[in-house]
Amino acid sequence: MNEEFLINSYLKKLSKNNPSALNLNDDVFFDKTKKLVISVDTYNEGIHFLNFSKPDLVIRKIIRSSISDIYAKGVRPNYFFLAGSGNKKHFTKKNMSLINKSLSSEQNRFNIKLSGGDTTSSKNLSFTVISLGYSNNIVYRNKAKIGDDIYLTGNVGDSHIGLKALKKKINLNSNQKKYFIDKYYSPILPIKFSSHLFKIANCSMDVSDGLVIDLNKLINKQKLGYLIDIERIPISNHLKKLIKNKKLKKLDYLLNGDDYQILFTASKSKRKYIKTLSSKMNQKISIIGQINTKSKNYLLDNRRIPIKNLKYQGYSHIFWEVKYCLL
Repeated sequence: MNEEFLINSYLKKLSKNNPSALNLNDDVFFDKTKKLVISVDTYNEGIHFLNFSKPDLVIRKIIRSSISDIYAKGVRPNYFFLAGSGNKKHFTKKNMSLINKSLSSEQNRFNIKLSGGDTTSSKNLSFTVISLGYSNNIVYRNKAKIGDDIYLTGNVGDSHIGLKALKKKINLNSNQKKYFIDKYYSPILPIKFSSHLFKIANCSMDVSDGLVIDLNKLINKQKLGYLIDIERIPISNHLKKLIKNKKLKKLDYLLNGDDYQILFTASKSKRKYIKTLSSKMNQKISIIGQINTKSKNYLLDNRRIPIKNLKYQGYSHIFWEVKYCLL
């Protein structure tokens, strides 16, 4: 049983009389009357972050990951709440000093305020972050239109290399290791561009679980398909060089997630405006494909690769096995 099955089969019915819950099929709660936007994220050691050897960097990563959901809706976060579960090994005076310094830095960088939380004693380390902002509107999922361009800000893939480096699953020189590990712990969020989404985007979300799996979520209630050009998926010069020198398969490093860039669709009539915006803001924004009328999804290189044939489409939480009996 994965996260989508759990929500659709058990939890969605509980929100049917609550329109602000958006059918539990978006990244945020949005109360239009109160102009309230909320996201909730939980992070577990060994799953969402490798370990707690660098507590300041882990805290930086989870704060940015959480507020990324809000920014991807075109909204600026104002407040956050932080809950932590762990033990005396995790929350030493040294670690708490590093955590406090990191939180202070993130507050100043994004103009957000710590506003509450909770602490509990546990053998396992985990954090929950609630992010909150105010807006008259949001950019929803499932509002794509036939013929829309599919856009992606920034680059993908660097964070995944950083994680592989931390796991010692790839050999890098010291400069490469520093660059990619920094991209893993310190994603650069496209916060200035976020405020322009209302003018251009039909739908949007951030890329956290992986480009393909998140694109599927973006249009999961629409009878639409898409075609993605692999060569147009943006990667950094550092990753291009690494792929070339090590003769790696580019596709293996595009879909793994932890990128926290904004994925959105927009009408072709917006191309000139978006290109100008990208130049003025010095923000990389790439067209990576198009929405089409067919409910079949493909990656395009020198052939069409059906998405369903990919070995890995992105990260999905698996809870337990479900067996079916047909009578």
